[in-house]
Amino acid sequence: ASEAEVKDDFTASTSVLQAPGLAVLTRFSRLELIDPTADAAVFGDANLTFGIKLAKHRKALGHVGRVIATTFEELETLRERYKEIDDSIALLEDHFAEVHHGVDCTKIALNPNFKGLEGKLGAVYYNFPHSGAIGGFYDGHPVVNWRHENLMRLFFRALRTFVKPGGLVKVASNCGAVGVRYSYIVGSAIENEFLHIETMPFLEWHLHRYGRSYGDKRDVYKRPDAVNNQSYNAQAADRDMVYCFAYQPSGNAIPPQTIRLPPNLKTLLGCVDGPFKSAAGPAKQQIAEQLHNRFITEISGTHVG
Repeated sequence: ASEAEVKDDFTASTSVLQAPGLAVLTRFSRLELIDPTADAAVFGDANLTFGIKLAKHRKALGHVGRVIATTFEELETLRERYKEIDDSIALLEDHFAEVHHGVDCTKIALNPNFKGLEGKLGAVYYNFPHSGAIGGFYDGHPVVNWRHENLMRLFFRALRTFVKPGGLVKVASNCGAVGVRYSYIVGSAIENEFLHIETMPFLEWHLHRYGRSYGDKRDVYKRPDAVNNQSYNAQAADRDMVYCFAYQPSGNAIPPQTIRLPPNLKTLLGCVDGPFKSAAGPAKQQIAEQLHNRFITEISGTHVG
C-alpha cells in the first residue's frame, strides 16, 4: 500500500490527481496557479495594467514571489500616452512589485536590472508581442515579417538563462495574427526547450480582463477599458489565444540561435509595395537605403522605432 501512495512533493500540480475531466486537467493554466515563491516577469506591458492584474492576483493567493513589470518604452513616452502611468507604478510598488522601463525582452541578459535573476523566474508573460510597424507595410509582408519571427526566436533564447526548470511562459496572441504568427511562437519555444503544454482561449484565462492597449501613439486617444475589454478592437477577441509553455532543459548543449536575415538592398529596390509604390528614381533609391540601414541596425541588435 505504501508503494502505491503518491509522494507529496508539496506542489499544487500533484493535487486532485484522481479528479476527472478536461476542466480539472487545465485548471492551472486558466486559474493562473503558479509557483507562489518564484518571481514572475511581465514583458511589453505598455500601460502596466496587466502587471497590476497579476500583482493583485498573486497577493490574493498569498504569494511571496515578486512581480517584475516591464515596458519597452521609456517613462517619458509612457507619460505622454497614459496620464495614469505614475499612479499605476505607485500601485505596483504598493504590491511590492518592481517596475523597469526601456526593457528589450530579447536582451535581458545585458540589462543590469535582471542581474541575479538567473534561473529564478517561475512565470513569464508576454501579451500580444509585436516588433513595431514599418510605415506602408502590413505585418505579414515578406519585407518586414522577418522582424516578428526574430522577436520570438530571440525572446525564448533570452529566457533560457532566467527561467527555472519547470517555469511557465505564456504568450498571448491572435490565432490569425500575420505578424507574430502562432507558428513563430510555438516553433521558437520548442527549439529553445520550452515544452508546449497547452493553447487556451484568451477569454477563458483568469487574467484576461486588463486594459489592453495598442502600445503606440494611438493610446493617447484610445483609452484602456479593462471592464469590457473594448479598448483594443483591431482583432476579434474570440480568436485570441494564450500559448502556454514549460521550460524543460535537457542539459545538453543546443546550437546557436538562428535568425531570419532582412532583405538586401537589391530586393528593396525591386519592391513595389508600401513606401515604394509611388516612388521612382533617386527617391526610391533613398527610401531603400534608409530602410536597409534601419534593418541592418536592427539585425545588429539595436531596436529602432
